[in-house]
Amino acid sequence: MNARFQISLVIFVLFSLSVCAQKKYVAPALSTPGSWSMILVPDPQSYVKFERNQPILELMTSWVKENIDPLNIKLVLCTGDLVEQNEIINPDGTKVNQPSKLQWESVARSFNKLDGHVPFITAAGNHDYGYANISTRNTNFNKYFPIDKNFQTQKLVREVAQNAEKIPTLENAAFDFTSPHGKKFLIITLEFAPRDTILAWAKQVVNQEKYKKHKVIILTHSYLNAKNEHTVKENYAITEGNYGAAIWQKLVQPSKNIQLVLAGHIGAPDDPRAHVAFRTDTNAGGKKVQQMVFNAQAMGGGWYGNGGDGWLRILEFLPDGKTVKVKTFSPFFAISPTTQQFAWRTAPYDEFSFELDGAE
Repeated sequence: MNARFQISLVIFVLFSLSVCAQKKYVAPALSTPGSWSMILVPDPQSYVKFERNQPILELMTSWVKENIDPLNIKLVLCTGDLVEQNEIINPDGTKVNQPSKLQWESVARSFNKLDGHVPFITAAGNHDYGYANISTRNTNFNKYFPIDKNFQTQKLVREVAQNAEKIPTLENAAFDFTSPHGKKFLIITLEFAPRDTILAWAKQVVNQEKYKKHKVIILTHSYLNAKNEHTVKENYAITEGNYGAAIWQKLVQPSKNIQLVLAGHIGAPDDPRAHVAFRTDTNAGGKKVQQMVFNAQAMGGGWYGNGGDGWLRILEFLPDGKTVKVKTFSPFFAISPTTQQFAWRTAPYDEFSFELDGAE
């Protein structure tokens, strides 16, 4: 090894160490005093279908609980697919090793950590219905996530519609939330591929005089694909259902106050970009509608890996009443100094800002 090569090698090593030192882990914090946070939890199904993965989801919700005060967390939303199968009793042991009862118990136990501490609102996904994957619209959702599960959530409930089993549940509900800045939000959950009757119900709710000045957030499961397009059709056995394009056409676009749509559902093995989508359109009131999809279930080893590497999103609502900062963070990686350098995803589709029209 000649002297010139040795010198070059030393310089390279020193440079590499310098770069690593510059990437020192920084824990999540509000960028602006007076902001408040909403946490978005992606589809949990791949955490609960394997017993070995279930503690990761509990770690995530425990982290949320620990950061309620530091991040001024006021809401937690989940995109649905709470379980892998709604009603399976004989898992194959390879693709799934937990029967549905234990899957439901696991996801409910994880969210139990937030009961009484912060409101959480969850959508219902296709895997939360039928036997394995919405062969019917029967679901155990209401058994494990009833209206009185978390009194902090129950206090926000204003409107509830009947599910396909003719039972009023939080699958389709409206939650009235006042931000720390004194501004009004209405969060509406929609069942997977909502029926026409549900879209009509939601349209009637958002048009009520008492909600016309609220910023309305729609939380549903399937809405955009990874190309940022509204989903037109999916091949499920249900006979009546509206996907992203129809939800946009029948509910979101005709509104004057729906300004944010959140969903999950999409993904591909170990490809973060395939799990996310974002687009901005304008509703009938001339206001921007920000539409964001976030999922992570095939990160960390694909469909049968660790369940999603612990990723969640932190939405920071700034005091200016319009700016929302989005960051993508993993408490799973952040818990150890060995893996903290992986705790943030900072690609443009993972760290960005958007604006909501008008005063918050």
